Amino acid sequence: MVLQSTWFFLWGLLWAIFFITDGFDFGVGTLYPFLGKSETDKRTMVAAIGPLWDGNEVWLLTAGGVTFAAFPTVYAVMFSSLYTPLMLILFALIIRGVSFEFRDQIVSPIWTRVWDTTIFIGSFVPALLFGVAFANIFKGIPFNAEGVYEGNLMTLLNPYGLAGGVLFVLLFTLHGALWLCIRTEGDLQERTIRTARILWPVLLVAAVTFLGASWFATDLYGNYLAQPALFVIIAITVAALVAIRFFIAKEAWFKAWFASCTTIFGATFYGIVGLFPNLFPSSLDAANSLTAFNASSSPLTLKIMLGVVLIFIPLVIAYQIWAYSIFSHKVSEEDFYAH
Repeated sequence: MVLQSTWFFLWGLLWAIFFITDGFDFGVGTLYPFLGKSETDKRTMVAAIGPLWDGNEVWLLTAGGVTFAAFPTVYAVMFSSLYTPLMLILFALIIRGVSFEFRDQIVSPIWTRVWDTTIFIGSFVPALLFGVAFANIFKGIPFNAEGVYEGNLMTLLNPYGLAGGVLFVLLFTLHGALWLCIRTEGDLQERTIRTARILWPVLLVAAVTFLGASWFATDLYGNYLAQPALFVIIAITVAALVAIRFFIAKEAWFKAWFASCTTIFGATFYGIVGLFPNLFPSSLDAANSLTAFNASSSPLTLKIMLGVVLIFIPLVIAYQIWAYSIFSHKVSEEDFYAH
């Protein structure tokens, strides 16, 4: 049970890292049509994430790979139940990656406008649908004892699922705005600062709404009530969210961005801890739910994978920290073509 529990929280950790890293890419892309007033602004925004976005998506592949290897039954049922939103996410990510490379290949207003639109779509849609998907996992997915999903896309677009989608969009959009505050200057930075100041109270309302809705729509608070010490996770997350506003007022952009990282990390683990030991709960019958204990791979597989992860994940994190430090400077014209 220790191995399964360890992998459950490693699974959550990988999703948290993905949301932190690729979250600001989604945020910049979502803000792209609103802050990109000129061609220079748009090139600056793309260059701000250009050297990093594809590396950030490695964490999505890792999280998906761990789900497949450590919890194969969960992988099978999850990817069949959430097939439509996950395919929409995949197509959106592909379109976004292509857009970064294609928009400057032909000098044409129509060509550029098309790819500018797909940068927004390829950023906003995944942010929204990841939130919808995870909120529905928190709530429970209607699948039967055979793992067959008894619903459709509209089933997932329930009020609680949409609240999760809105929360993720706002988390990532503020995260992206703070990254732009770090990497831009001049008029674009000033507009981004104003945007960050507007987004924060809206995010606060969305976060409080989601926490309240979770009390009625999910069983997430069961673990917290059983172990009150776990409420420290929510307290730290709320403190980090408040710290974002404090650092925005101080114009301490790196600190604000790290506070945003902590908020996203805490928000992810708020759900992960509340779910435990469920990985994919069924809303039809709790007996159908897939847990860390009834859906895991063999102990030998988990042991081998754990050794690999303990060696390579720290190396990847160290590399990304190095890469972020290299590309933490203000974007210059030379960076326009570096992505």
